[in-house]
Amino acid sequence: MEQTRYIKTGSETFFGEYLYDQVVPEDHFLRKLRQIVDWDYFTKRLIKLYKGQGVVGRPPFDPAMMLKIEVIAYLYKLSERQVEVFVNENLPAKYFVGLAVDGKAPDHSTLTTFRERLLKNGKVEIFEAMLAQIVREAILRGIKFGSIQIIDSVHTIADVNSDKDKNRKNKGKGPRDGDAQWGVKHKHKVKNERGEEIEQTEYFYGYKAHVSMNAESGIITSLETTSGEAYDGHHFCALVDHDLEQELPVDTYAADKGYDDSNNHYHLETQRLQSAIHLKKTRIEKKDSHKKVWLELVKTPQYKQGLKERYKIERKFGEAKQGHGFGRCRYIGKFRYAVQSFFIAIILNLKRMVKLLTGVNFKERAYAAE
Repeated sequence: MEQTRYIKTGSETFFGEYLYDQVVPEDHFLRKLRQIVDWDYFTKRLIKLYKGQGVVGRPPFDPAMMLKIEVIAYLYKLSERQVEVFVNENLPAKYFVGLAVDGKAPDHSTLTTFRERLLKNGKVEIFEAMLAQIVREAILRGIKFGSIQIIDSVHTIADVNSDKDKNRKNKGKGPRDGDAQWGVKHKHKVKNERGEEIEQTEYFYGYKAHVSMNAESGIITSLETTSGEAYDGHHFCALVDHDLEQELPVDTYAADKGYDDSNNHYHLETQRLQSAIHLKKTRIEKKDSHKKVWLELVKTPQYKQGLKERYKIERKFGEAKQGHGFGRCRYIGKFRYAVQSFFIAIILNLKRMVKLLTGVNFKERAYAAE
């Protein structure tokens, strides 16, 4: 049986492990990240998407190396061109991806080809599988998952200049990103010129990521992506089902009022799960006998605790946007937005795992990106 072959990187030579042991601090984030994940799993899983599967044809770079370069790109908010330079110039990054000190990183076009191969041959399912594997790694390494799961959505603005896009449409051309849609960013109360309180709606043009996160561990467990107009409540049940497939020790689901839908409450009931979906006033203030069940729900300790935990997912979204560029799309199209979303979720989980398992925080180094 023929052996799988990969391009040699020299990481195990004198200019590899030995020198790195002298210059990369033991408590460096990237050293810890390399240690806590079974990266060989991704080599075996992803090479199946290659033509020839590393046996026939020219040897490819190890897929796990390419994946780790993608991780570096999202950690430090780098483009494909920037991450090529970054890996070539920084020893901890070279150590993490598996290059010798004098080795050269794959060029930016190779990284683009890697991402496109995953998208073409693995579809979105390959990214779902990678996220699920990271969750399994966290469980296997003893990270504690609590009983409360939080579901919410976060919006990302499309990589589109609105003025230029308007000019394109005036000239009879299609939009730059035909998959993006207008959605509601948020609603808030404001006072008009007469001092009257009115509701004002703010919109965005782009996409949404629908996320389920464990409140205690801070690990993102499930993710779906849609265009911006999607109704959040319609994605609740699918996220719950995906969590249940992973056999997480969950008994309560928390969410904001946008998920207060009878179907969602019923789905939790059929799965013998507690609801901590924030109820709308119309449910508990209406004048009929049906509100009794809702009044009883708000008194339960699971409901009260679930509402207290919801802020944690908003904090996670803030980390994604401020620290890793999730406020704006890196690419055009819904499938490429899915790639960005899953990679962001994966690196947020990896950061959390390193923190919980080793106590080392990720810090964006001064040399990361200009």
